[in-house]
Amino acid sequence: MKRTLWFGFACIVLVLGLLSACSGGGNSKSQSSGQNDSAGTHTNASQNQQTDNAPAEEPEQEQVTIKFHTHGVEQQYNWSETIAAFEAKYPNIKVDLVTLSEKGDSQEALQKLDLAAASGEQLDVLMFSDPASYAQRVSIGMVAAIDEFIAKEGFNVADEYRVDTTLGGKVYALPGKFNPWYVLLNKDHLDAAGLPVPQDWTWDDFARYAKELTTDDHYGTYFHGPQNGGWMEFMKLHLGNRLDESTEFLKDDGSSNLDSPLFRKTLELRWQMEKEDQSAVPYADMLSQKLHYRTQFFNQDASMILIGSWMNSELGGTEQNPLDHHVAVAPYPKNDPSDPIGVTPVTTDFMAVAEKSKHKEEAYTFIRWYTTEGLADYGRNIPSWTRVDGSSLEKIIDSILANTLKPELVDKASLIHVLSNSKSGKIIPPVSYQSEVYKALNEEFELFILGEQNLDDTLKNMQDRVQKIIDSNK
Repeated sequence: MKRTLWFGFACIVLVLGLLSACSGGGNSKSQSSGQNDSAGTHTNASQNQQTDNAPAEEPEQEQVTIKFHTHGVEQQYNWSETIAAFEAKYPNIKVDLVTLSEKGDSQEALQKLDLAAASGEQLDVLMFSDPASYAQRVSIGMVAAIDEFIAKEGFNVADEYRVDTTLGGKVYALPGKFNPWYVLLNKDHLDAAGLPVPQDWTWDDFARYAKELTTDDHYGTYFHGPQNGGWMEFMKLHLGNRLDESTEFLKDDGSSNLDSPLFRKTLELRWQMEKEDQSAVPYADMLSQKLHYRTQFFNQDASMILIGSWMNSELGGTEQNPLDHHVAVAPYPKNDPSDPIGVTPVTTDFMAVAEKSKHKEEAYTFIRWYTTEGLADYGRNIPSWTRVDGSSLEKIIDSILANTLKPELVDKASLIHVLSNSKSGKIIPPVSYQSEVYKALNEEFELFILGEQNLDDTLKNMQDRVQKIIDSNK
């Protein structure tokens, strides 16, 4: 009995000891754990401090694919290399190229773009080849204003680019290539006539050069228009050398500009050179023989050609138009000696963001990159970007001329001089009835240049017809 009690008591004592030990151990562990937590907290704080001091890892950006609709073809724009370079720099943005015309036909491309918009296709980046196409798509709401992105980036468009793309006080596109108009010169003809390559000249100088260059074998110059309401640049020669709103037949407010003395001067110049000096290819020959500026120049039928600098890629001759003479380039002529040099009509690619794009920021990122370093480093055209310096420009020109047959026949220095000093006049948004205006002016000009009505009657008829068109569209 005693043994049983003793055994039970001993068991109780043993259990209590164990419980006490466990309790004591727990306290020790708790203290130790507290120490460890404290140490751990210190360690974590230290680690956090180290993390704070280290460069923070950028969060992974969402992968976005933007569609780029363009009229430009690979051989002219080098899209494959250009887009690859962009995607390498911005790996979160993929560019899906949609070539709207395999021939590079801008009108065909524009029609397909309108169809794509009407059918609700994804549109992100849009490319327009001329001010009219650009302005018209802005007016119907296809194109988004990008002023907020420009403001966020903090640059002045006029300082960054040599082409003014502003419409109604807003920017809807950034300019891509820079194609100013200039004068192509047959330098062999100039040397034979003892004439230097002009670096700064007027329309009077141009007329004098054409007269001195004319021989029994060739004319001094050739004007490729107007014709069928196209190539209207050849009816506003003196208007093209303006920085204000007087560069077009209609002013910015839609009123007529045909009473401008400069418009009259263009018609006087055309008559003088063709009829009096006989230094320009007759307009009737252009129509009847379906002449073209390329063959007129490369076949040496005309010593000077006023044309756009899209000809850069052909200056050294091509398979279609081989070159057998030296070529130089002169700037667009001025109205008066005191006028600034280099003001000229300019064509460009208007790089825009679609209004309905769900990726406007990414689309803007692409057009900003493309119109700057993208075009400068990978493109096959001269950029409108003002930060392209002389050495970069020369490198681009060398690359362009290298694809011609005889680049050594091109006076590269004169080309660089002209492109470096060229600047765009003000873009005047076209009206919806622009084609009617062109048709009326073309018809009256032909009556004049073909000798069927005098200058004063021509100007009056032009002004009356155009004013009627304006009034009927109010």
